[in-house]
Amino acid sequence: MKFPSFLKAPRGDLKKQLVGFSIAFPALVCLTAFLAIPCLGLVLISFAQRGEFGEIQWVLSFENYKRLIGFSLYGWSPDFLLIMLRSLREAFFTTLACILLSYPLAFFIAGRKTAFGRLVWLILLNVPFCTNIVIRTYAWQLILSPNTPLALLCSFLGITSPGSALYPGTAAVYLGMITTFLPFTALPLYAAVERMNWHLVLAAKDLYASRFKIFFEAIFPQTVHGLFAGIIITFVPAMAMYVVTDILGGAKYMLIGNLIQLQFSQSRDWPFGATLSLALMVLTLLSFALFRTTRLTKDSSLY
Repeated sequence: MKFPSFLKAPRGDLKKQLVGFSIAFPALVCLTAFLAIPCLGLVLISFAQRGEFGEIQWVLSFENYKRLIGFSLYGWSPDFLLIMLRSLREAFFTTLACILLSYPLAFFIAGRKTAFGRLVWLILLNVPFCTNIVIRTYAWQLILSPNTPLALLCSFLGITSPGSALYPGTAAVYLGMITTFLPFTALPLYAAVERMNWHLVLAAKDLYASRFKIFFEAIFPQTVHGLFAGIIITFVPAMAMYVVTDILGGAKYMLIGNLIQLQFSQSRDWPFGATLSLALMVLTLLSFALFRTTRLTKDSSLY
């Protein structure tokens, strides 16, 4: 009996494959149990219906998906689509602001002369991870409350009326989002800056390149991998954020994360909540695909 050529593997290669599979098997089991099966459950529940008392009725239909795109008993409404677009907008501007702040921060930390100095600044950058995000958000609520120095300064400059708080509002939500996700963007960028080949930067200076060209021709291509990692781990959770928007937005700043939370906690509409969760997953996958198809990572292959 002759086996196909692709099944004829050298003994050493087969042994390596078995060893690799045995090492990856626990991770595969965890991914299947905690990711694949719950996602499959969401898909099944999204086709069910909510009962009169919040129970799941297994009457399979596409009603939840029709509701997602705006169709209901009262006609068509773009409310849910607008919430998804608003979530994308907030995640985009939060990520953009974090990038603009992270580049100088990464160069500042990497420019410390001693390893101890860099370590201190990295510890300070990681301090927010030691505190729960809810506590950090309530701290911003206290900072932005009336009669605080920041509120009094804004009142003196005529930005707000006397005695008013700086929340709820769009500015407060952006402030909370940016401060929450800034370390996620800065840490990968710092790792990329620390591994930079500074001879390229010095060569660009010797050739009388402008600062603009030095950054985009010598620095940016070397840090693009860190930038790409920072964008991914900032944009995706920012799109699903609901704690910051709920507290600093006064429960009136609705994003898709807030909408999903309402379906599971208050409305007890699990089928529609599952449909919204799947929509968020699709938006996440589309974001990944968009980042991968850009020239951002292709051009960095030269370095």
